[in-house]
Amino acid sequence: MKALEGKVSLVTGGSRGIGRATALALTDAGSDVAINFAHAEEAAQEVCEQLSSNGAKVKCYKANVSDEREATEMIRTISEEMGPIQILVNNAGITRDKSFVKMTRLMWDEVMGVNLNGPFNVTHATLPMMIDTGWGRVINVASIVGQTGAFGQANYSVTKGGLISFTMTLAREVARKGVTVNAVAPGYIETDMTKKMPDDVMDQVKSMTPLGRLGSPNEVASVITFLASPASSYVTGQVLAVNGGMYM
Repeated sequence: MKALEGKVSLVTGGSRGIGRATALALTDAGSDVAINFAHAEEAAQEVCEQLSSNGAKVKCYKANVSDEREATEMIRTISEEMGPIQILVNNAGITRDKSFVKMTRLMWDEVMGVNLNGPFNVTHATLPMMIDTGWGRVINVASIVGQTGAFGQANYSVTKGGLISFTMTLAREVARKGVTVNAVAPGYIETDMTKKMPDDVMDQVKSMTPLGRLGSPNEVASVITFLASPASSYVTGQVLAVNGGMYM
């Protein structure tokens, strides 16, 4: 029997990058997986088809997690079609980078909506199921910039720092309910976000990273899968860095 057999997982922003790799890893561990997406429908369906062909029980659900109504309706539908969600990976995130003096209120609000309000909406709708079943895992995908800050990313940094604080607070509140809450803080990972970075900036990032390279989505997904598993039962309120040693 696989470690997560019989469990239902939800991965927000699961159509590509870290979310996609996480969905793959969770199904490998035996979990049924609901993949949330907002815009990349073709990519999401591709992941679902790939995993379904391998015998996994996977479904895709379109919803903008920043919209409370859409998020709540998605959770209701997943629970009806797949069963109570016991593993939640809050991965959906966006960037709207600009130095703070040039940042517009719209850029600020859009990032807050997806990166911070999204986890609130989804977790708030999912947590009662975990408490009712007496077992749950909430894993928030934060970022190294939530620990260090980053030029041109005041909005993004605030949301990821907020997720870290949210992780610690929620972990204290639900620890006696059989639910653990943890976060991963990836460094620079080979995703669509980093592909947009100029070559000179990329070279600088690698030179600042002791391992001398970017991480892969699979390397983050493996840590998330550990946090989702029974093997992590005495780990809660923690932020596990997956950053190649860039921030210690």
